[in-house]
Amino acid sequence: MLKPQSSPTRELVNLDGLWAFKVDSARSAESDRWFASALETQLEAPVPASYNDIFTDRAIRNHVGWVYYQRRVRVPRGWAGERIFVRIDAATHEGAVYVDDELVARHIGGYTPFEADITDRVAPGGDFRLTIAVNNELTNETIPPGSIEVAADGTRTQRYLHDFYNYAGLARSVWLYSAPATRVDDITVTTDVDGSDGVVDYTVATTADADVRVGIRDEAGALVGQKDGATGSIRIANATLWQPGAAYLYELTAEVVVDGNVADSYSLPVGVRTVAVDGMQFLINDKPFYFTGFGKHEDSAIRGKGHDNAYLVHDFQLMDWIGANSFRTSHYPYAEEVMEFADRHGIVVIDETAAVGLNLAMGGGIFGGVKQDTFSPATINDGTQAAHAQAIRELIARDKNHPSVVMWSIANEPASSESGAREYFEPLATLARQLDPSRPITFVNVMFATFQTDLIADLFDVMCLNRYYGWYVDTGDLKAAELHLEAELLGWQEKFGKPIIMTEYGADTQAGLHSLQDAPWSEEYQVVYLEMNHRVFDRVDAFVGEQVWNFADFQTSNGVFRVDGNKKGVFTRDRRPKAAAHALRARWTNFGK
Repeated sequence: MLKPQSSPTRELVNLDGLWAFKVDSARSAESDRWFASALETQLEAPVPASYNDIFTDRAIRNHVGWVYYQRRVRVPRGWAGERIFVRIDAATHEGAVYVDDELVARHIGGYTPFEADITDRVAPGGDFRLTIAVNNELTNETIPPGSIEVAADGTRTQRYLHDFYNYAGLARSVWLYSAPATRVDDITVTTDVDGSDGVVDYTVATTADADVRVGIRDEAGALVGQKDGATGSIRIANATLWQPGAAYLYELTAEVVVDGNVADSYSLPVGVRTVAVDGMQFLINDKPFYFTGFGKHEDSAIRGKGHDNAYLVHDFQLMDWIGANSFRTSHYPYAEEVMEFADRHGIVVIDETAAVGLNLAMGGGIFGGVKQDTFSPATINDGTQAAHAQAIRELIARDKNHPSVVMWSIANEPASSESGAREYFEPLATLARQLDPSRPITFVNVMFATFQTDLIADLFDVMCLNRYYGWYVDTGDLKAAELHLEAELLGWQEKFGKPIIMTEYGADTQAGLHSLQDAPWSEEYQVVYLEMNHRVFDRVDAFVGEQVWNFADFQTSNGVFRVDGNKKGVFTRDRRPKAAAHALRARWTNFGK
């Protein structure tokens, strides 16, 4: 799905700001047709932002079900004769969009965009009532999964199996945009390198039969290649490659030509680079690449998962300062602005679906839970798999053209050693490869699924492991942890002979807590814990990356194991460095020197 943009043939209006806001506490909003008139409410909510931490009312924070956002929108009068769309960058986890009295779109999946053509329902120069209903419910057949408990008094509580807070609402932007009736509908780009030349293969989908013209310009604006046709290959002589830490972006412009005139124009940044797995190496532009960085979260105080450009820039500044060259979009697709920033600044991304919590032994963390079979008709089932497949489709459709994205992760910490795991995951791995043969695929393996017991690792190109020796296992005993970690990593190397990335390793750390004995939870323990892991990583030939869990402290559900959230961050939630940040900087900024 192409992101809306302003071009010679397209215009867009950003609808961010304060919207009227109302909580459907009685679960009657749809039958009472709240969308059919102005919301009766005194509340206003900011867009983009999660709504949970905005208000002081605990009932709003803990609400399970639908909330309603509403505002009036005026259509620019110059849009006569154009198609008019409303686009929602994300509605967590289900969205329903109404124009005046009519439902125009419904979408399930909280982290990918959707839109509706509303041309026949609005008038250029006129205004309309835009209502967006958002539902935060998770079930066994959603991605991520969850369940809802109903108490005797009717109170509903959302339970979920992932260790981050279930923030909800309109956390990303909402847009109104125009485009011609005959237009570019989609673009798919893949790149290769032939000697000193770059090769850009493209496919342009259009909404109607028309001529297509494609041109590529360099960063100075010079035309470096062009071709006619909806599919083709353009060779760029002496191409400048997109490199980690040294991004270079060409601009591909696709034009739809009708009767000799340009009916539509859409431009796309293109980075020329290759990605491959060769034996135990991960290659970018045919050179071995070693990942340094983090698993992250879209999380900040007050905003929750609301996208914020100030945090975006500051987070990337901190990653540059510490020497990180990569991150994983744990555990869901991030805002498109994040991906675009990574493209422009040469940051490498492992792009992940929202398939987290497919493991009923986890119980919302690593702390156990009611023993159930993960894969069964009553738990993670065919409906879950269908939702998971759709999540993969939407992720790849949105992010396929980002040069920063070097690998797809289709799940985090599933029950990959349980009966039924292979039947569940094999079709999904096949689907991901079919949708994008140009990138490696992976899943992130949970600590309980060792190289002896995992049932699906052979389906994937890279072994991404989450391991907490010295924290959840061998707590405080780093000597034992070092032995056990190395033994397991060597087992993965010997059995599969594929690249290994540690996608999570970390220790909860209370900022300001110090200990001469390196006691767990102290800043000193986080430092020596990371040092132990790094000694092991450096001794394993197949090792190609380390991504610390986590970049910053983040909010979680309540529990005795989580004191105001997960504290494994190298930075605090407000982005202040712990001692480990300086230790990591010393290691990562000296790699290759």
